[in-house]
Amino acid sequence: MRLTIQPKKINKIRLGDLLVQSGSITVEQLETALAKQKQRNMKLGEVLVDEGVISEDDIANALCKQLGLEKIDLQNINIDKAVTALIPVTLLKKYIMMPFAFSEDNKNILRVAMENPLDTYAQEDISIVTGYQVEPVVATTRSIMLAIDKYYGQDETKTALDRYAKEKKLDVEKDEREEEDVNSSPIVKLVKEMIDLAVRQRASDIHIEPMEEYIRVRYRIDGVLQNKGKYNVSVLPSIIARIKIIGGMDISEKRKPQDGRITQVVDHVEYDIRVSILPTVFGEKVVMRLTAKMALTREKSQLGLKPYELEQFDYIIKNPHGILLVTGPTGSGKSTTLYTALSELNTSDVNIITVEDPVEANIDGINQVQVNPKAELTFASALRSILRQDPDIIMIGEIRDTETAAIAVQASITGHLVVSTLHTNSAASSITRLEDMGIESYLIADSVIGVIAQRLVRRLCPVCKKPRPATDEEKEFMQQDVNKDITIYEPCGCPKCDGTGFKGRIGVYEIMKMTPALKRIISKREGADVLKEQAMKEGMRTLRMSGSDYVLDGTTSMAEVVKISFDI
Repeated sequence: MRLTIQPKKINKIRLGDLLVQSGSITVEQLETALAKQKQRNMKLGEVLVDEGVISEDDIANALCKQLGLEKIDLQNINIDKAVTALIPVTLLKKYIMMPFAFSEDNKNILRVAMENPLDTYAQEDISIVTGYQVEPVVATTRSIMLAIDKYYGQDETKTALDRYAKEKKLDVEKDEREEEDVNSSPIVKLVKEMIDLAVRQRASDIHIEPMEEYIRVRYRIDGVLQNKGKYNVSVLPSIIARIKIIGGMDISEKRKPQDGRITQVVDHVEYDIRVSILPTVFGEKVVMRLTAKMALTREKSQLGLKPYELEQFDYIIKNPHGILLVTGPTGSGKSTTLYTALSELNTSDVNIITVEDPVEANIDGINQVQVNPKAELTFASALRSILRQDPDIIMIGEIRDTETAAIAVQASITGHLVVSTLHTNSAASSITRLEDMGIESYLIADSVIGVIAQRLVRRLCPVCKKPRPATDEEKEFMQQDVNKDITIYEPCGCPKCDGTGFKGRIGVYEIMKMTPALKRIISKREGADVLKEQAMKEGMRTLRMSGSDYVLDGTTSMAEVVKISFDI
């Protein structure tokens, strides 16, 4: 039997004092945070991050510097099962720590990543439970929670489901209305864990799909659906009941589609979750779309616009009136671009009104209207009312029909700046779409000030991407000299990117700034091809050209760019 070895002691010092010593925070900020910590019953680090005083990375860096400890990113490490089996997950979550390896010098020392290596009580607890001496290493809370989810998430879910099945004896058809409000219920925990895990893995959507014999759970990460779980079909009614309760939907209605909304805080960030429930042959299917409250209102420099594109973007939104159209398929980042443009224009001397379906993010200082067909509040009827509200800038969530398009054009001609979206493949085809809707070509030429077509491509993981020479066909696709040696990169897969070869996404843009020559082509209805050709002569770069730049500099792969531009 192994004797318990006491952990190596760090001189006792409080986290707040250490952060003040390192110059990361002031004494006043510490005192304010300590007062709030007592009120909220939270850890000091959580309060400081919540209040925006300091970031998780800044805390970790200060700890490393002051204590002379190593900082690690757990996403770059493969942790052995022998290590993860040593400590129960409840203890890891209590202290926010993660064991990741034995020391190479001494196999009796367990290396543990901690958000707060000053917590000697936590180290003593782990030492007693495992029988190993603890060597603390610094990691951010996010890095630790991601690792806990990765190595223990499935087991926790399985345990919750097993407990649930035992309690119910698989008799899950009862009304869950009362029982589901108990926060300790396994199903309540399961739904919360599902959302937490999706957020930490950067998922945009959660799909809960009933099959004939099981439930499939998939997350859409960087635009691609990935399998994340498979559960017994008997727990579906309870999962659906819980989602309906927190989403404000009718728990007894199982035959009609329903929409709801959930707000959940994950790692100190508030997420707005749009829920859609659809009856299928094997039960109700759920899709939850996750959006961080602040994610849509970002700086324009974060959109991924290249310097010359940023210049064009600025020029277009400086117009006092006219229509700016942002086009692209669902999930191409149109809403983010629109919200960024609105945030840029949002000053105290202008009246901005939006009409959306649904309102995706709340912005201070902007009047936002949600479409409600049941109350006869459509895009067109809302727009008519908005024009009587003395607006300077109007944002229309989407131009879907002739009536909305006609009012938008009239509003822009009468001195308003209108920004909206359309579902078209390219900048030039947006003009023909408006013509097809029945808008007169001379009105389009007079009102449209610019069109931005956009897509999102996945970024190659910088850790594992591998170089290879481009083929002649690929050089031709990118309009490069076939006799020139060109290196491009391919995805490989590593722990940092969960074996996908990609991490994150970046925007690819085609910006058509309206000029007198383009207005003449639109007025004469000469078609999208002639319009595109003239715009390119005047400096417009197509989606294919912009995407090819990202292939050449190693940001993305050839396959990603082919995917977004093969039909253009």
